[in-house]
Amino acid sequence: EEYENSQILKGPFYSADPTGKRNGNGVSPELKETTEKLCKDVEATINQANSSKAITSQEQLDEKIDLLRGVVTMCYPMGLPPFDSVDLALKDDWKTTLAGTNSIQGVLCEDKAGLWMAGKEFIRSKKVCDRIGKNEKTKIICKLQRPDSGPPCREPAVSEEERKAMMAFYFKRQEELKRLAESNDDEYL
Repeated sequence: EEYENSQILKGPFYSADPTGKRNGNGVSPELKETTEKLCKDVEATINQANSSKAITSQEQLDEKIDLLRGVVTMCYPMGLPPFDSVDLALKDDWKTTLAGTNSIQGVLCEDKAGLWMAGKEFIRSKKVCDRIGKNEKTKIICKLQRPDSGPPCREPAVSEEERKAMMAFYFKRQEELKRLAESNDDEYL
């Protein structure tokens, strides 16, 4: 309410915010590019399909969050308003600051989350090696779920690119068979 009638100072990188949550003053294109690069790197690291760079410890996760905090500080040295969702998510006490918002919906509580693999839930009191064996070269893909949501949905057998390639191949094959059926049987002589 205190800023309701105040005038917005439009900076050199002003772009009107369609949501009305921010004043529209953006950052320089170089900082924007740096931020996008870091966000893509963090997203690739978190993505389960990219297991070579996957986060395996709390220290690695804290390092990525610190990098994000650093970029936000570079972009907005004067700080973000206390109600901004980015500021709330990057605070140390993020669980209490995000409580009551839509952002908390994707967060799982560590003592209640269930670990699932191959349609079966791991029992908390047992070790993972009790379920899959002691072969160190075994690679498994697990998913975390809320305790009351049941098993996660299955992964597709083929990827989207493979499915498109198969559909294109079978369509071409079907067209070729149609052409052969319509053509004269004596054409090859």
